[in-house]
Amino acid sequence: MPEHTSTPAVIFFDLDDTLLDEHAASSAGLRTLMERLGHPDFNAARRLWDVQTDISFGNYIAGRLTLTEQRRERVRALATQAGHSWVSEEHCDELFQRYLESHRSAWRSFHDVVPALTQLASAGIGLGVITNGIEALQREKLSTLEITRHFSTIVCADTAGVGKPDPRVFHIACQQLGVAPNQCWHIGDQLRADALGAISAGLRPVLLDRHHRYAGEPTDIATIHSLEEVHKLLGPSSTAAAAGLL
Repeated sequence: MPEHTSTPAVIFFDLDDTLLDEHAASSAGLRTLMERLGHPDFNAARRLWDVQTDISFGNYIAGRLTLTEQRRERVRALATQAGHSWVSEEHCDELFQRYLESHRSAWRSFHDVVPALTQLASAGIGLGVITNGIEALQREKLSTLEITRHFSTIVCADTAGVGKPDPRVFHIACQQLGVAPNQCWHIGDQLRADALGAISAGLRPVLLDRHHRYAGEPTDIATIHSLEEVHKLLGPSSTAAAAGLL
């Protein structure tokens, strides 16, 4: 791992399940799909939805599926589990729109987000977002959460042409702000996409493990469980600047 400055010039953040409670929002959307499909078991649906989303969205990021195709795959997997052996493309699209409507209605930031962003900016640290989400949707999320103003750049996989963990998307973000990778940190909730991706790009990774999913796994990656803990990782000058804030 390259040598990093003790105080970052810029901290980049993931968005979903880092700033926005994506798990709660997707659960709201999932319950709407279950109701429409007559699916009786939330736990089973949640497990399947998470696995299928990882597979289908990963294939979209890799260019093997279109955005619409990956959405249809996810709906069809859930429909099959609910006992529907065939669902038309039109019905898949309609169902996913209902999912998005419920998902959107549940957008909330975590309680620690606004204080952390405000206080890091007060310490003179630049802020940005790097996300694999669709830019139009991700910008709408940031606007709804009323936190867009905190970020000097927002880099999304679809418009950047590449997504995490590919180092190129991290380098694009650094170039937009005129900083070297070893001057930057990246905070996110995913070990592979966020932490290992940041390492491959030369940024310092910080794994945000809000739900202790990675407890017990051997790793030398800095891990926090809340954005309130970021100050513990900062150098003395930044810690002093944010004293009493973070």
